[in-house]
Amino acid sequence: MVFDTTKIRNVVLLGHSGCGKTSLCEAMLYEAKEIDRIGTIEGGSTTSDFTNIEKEKQNSIFSTLMHASWKDSKINIIDTPGLDDFVGEVVSSLKVADTALMVLNATNGLEVGTELAWEYVEKFKTPAMFIINQVDHDKSDYSNTVDQVKERFGPKVKVVQFPYNEGSGFNSIIDALRMVMYVFPPTGGKPEKKAIPEDVMAKAQELHNELVEVAAEMDETLMEKFFDEGNLSESELAEGMTAALANQNFFPVFISAAKLNMGSGRIMGFINDVAPSPAITPPAPLANGKSLDCKQEGEPIMFIYKTMSEPQVGLVSYFKVYSGTIKTGMDIHNLNLRGGERLNQLFVSNGKTRTPVEELRAGDIGVTVKLKNSHTNNTLGPKDADLMLEEIHFPTPRIQEAIVPPGKAEMEKLMKALHSIEEEDPTLRIEISQTLKQTIVHGQGQLHLDIIKYRIEKMNGISMEFTKPKVPYRETITKTIDGVYRHKKQTGGSGQFAEVHMRVEPYYEGMPDPAGLTVRNVELEDLKWGGKLSFLWCIVGGAIDKNYSSAIKKGVLQKMEEGPLTGSNCQDIRISVFDGKMHSVDSSDMAFMIAASYAFKDSFLKAAPQLLEPIYEVEILCPESVTGDVMGDLQTRRAIILGMDTEGLYQKIITAVPLSEMYQYSSTLRALTQGRAKFKQTFKEYNPVPTDLQQKLIKEYQESQTEE
Repeated sequence: MVFDTTKIRNVVLLGHSGCGKTSLCEAMLYEAKEIDRIGTIEGGSTTSDFTNIEKEKQNSIFSTLMHASWKDSKINIIDTPGLDDFVGEVVSSLKVADTALMVLNATNGLEVGTELAWEYVEKFKTPAMFIINQVDHDKSDYSNTVDQVKERFGPKVKVVQFPYNEGSGFNSIIDALRMVMYVFPPTGGKPEKKAIPEDVMAKAQELHNELVEVAAEMDETLMEKFFDEGNLSESELAEGMTAALANQNFFPVFISAAKLNMGSGRIMGFINDVAPSPAITPPAPLANGKSLDCKQEGEPIMFIYKTMSEPQVGLVSYFKVYSGTIKTGMDIHNLNLRGGERLNQLFVSNGKTRTPVEELRAGDIGVTVKLKNSHTNNTLGPKDADLMLEEIHFPTPRIQEAIVPPGKAEMEKLMKALHSIEEEDPTLRIEISQTLKQTIVHGQGQLHLDIIKYRIEKMNGISMEFTKPKVPYRETITKTIDGVYRHKKQTGGSGQFAEVHMRVEPYYEGMPDPAGLTVRNVELEDLKWGGKLSFLWCIVGGAIDKNYSSAIKKGVLQKMEEGPLTGSNCQDIRISVFDGKMHSVDSSDMAFMIAASYAFKDSFLKAAPQLLEPIYEVEILCPESVTGDVMGDLQTRRAIILGMDTEGLYQKIITAVPLSEMYQYSSTLRALTQGRAKFKQTFKEYNPVPTDLQQKLIKEYQESQTEE
């Protein structure tokens, strides 16, 4: 069946790990008769979490696309992981969703995973509704959870439903919008409608009035009718609430007991009646700064938000149609890469079950397979159309592991497999570091990298081991030294001769010319690893021919690339070549390169050399109850606390930490906080390494050189 844009609803389920998103999906699909029984996570039988690794871990790792027909609409449902190691799945899903369902665990209240998801909900300006799940749990605390949500997200949060009897005996929901009580049979499913009991009627009526006001405030006509008659019809309420929800002026609160299949049907009904369709969402931003309206009559434009490689299938591309109609057999162009593609097959998806369709219209979400060169973040449309959609901006990696290199043949296979996963997962980055002489894998967290390792070994049969990555230290100097080196070598025939006098000093922007020297030429070079080299030619009287200037600079740069202290890159140094000697026969570029390299090394070691280490600004969000533990751990990592603040119900710690102290921090933080904290890190600056640590690192480097 083909659905018009106005009849499509795209929702994404977000929330902390363990809040019950996957179970809620099962109940929603069952209520819509898309599945004939409700699967369980423990039994590995859910529609979402269908991959072998998700069944084994009993946790969502990938986003899963599903759909359900409800009345005359199609509801596309995307289930997402709750662990922040897999935040890329959340970000890509929010790109194509029109409404976010924020699922909360009634026993735990507002958790850090909710905060993580909300950060991106706000970024995408996605309409949102809250679903308080697991109200059937013995320790359910609905009132506290609602209070936390209102405190964190403000007065726009409006309660639509509350439990009449939460806890182990839960079976009744008070619906303040429809002013009815739903009473469920013990096995869940379709409830019986009953009158609201007198003891909660006043509360329900107060909540109902608030909801009517929300709807009336979005339309002057509705507002006038509300003042005149004191109420609105169900269709008028839906119209006003759709506008309020679409404009993020209204965040409704629903409840459910997903495992008992209680409450999901009403949620589906509200999504159908009130959630905005793609036809009324704001135009999608384009890469050129313009925007694209979601219209069926527009140019056919589709955007790939996710790619996966599956055994026996190959590349599977998940996409949203942003304009026009996409049809099976259509020839279409990749607007990012300017290459052609053919859509041989189109599908709608319920987890691993895919149903072929002939076409998908603007606003719909679907799947295609075996595209030749198209991947995540690519826009496909008519040839030469200037309608490339703005790409998803994925979070930068937070942790690194180095790969223990296997044999050469295995390494080639391993790199091919890693780059294949990197194409699927934009939050993963593979770096072949010439400086560190290591292959570094950058990811979102230890679990993220462990899953990558699992996939490589299970799917490709390649052994993959991690080791601690080296730290990209930098070397510089703190005082000025004049140095000289003579290179003289005679081996029969013509020999090698060069003598270089140079002043080596710390470089800083705006520094005056060197005292006592006449500057003939200045070259300021931005080094590829960061920092600068200022190279001054100060030769007077032709002691060295100017033609040897490039060779001398090259000799210095070669030694700076593998510094004298620890073999790390050198930076922020000024070299002034002010004297020397040459020979008409024996001097050459090679001779002056060698002389310059040794002159620089000798001078560097006498100029109070300083090792620098990368410092990262780390922002940690955690509950107040574990703040002390987090702070105590940071003190062991040479961290400097830059500030503390509150963000909602959480403490935000901002600190500067040396990169060398951040190894496996993701795992430590999860263990310290039972998974109730998150962090992000960004490079801040290079700072001097403490003296004792510098001596230790120099000694280790010298010992490694001796062994070699």
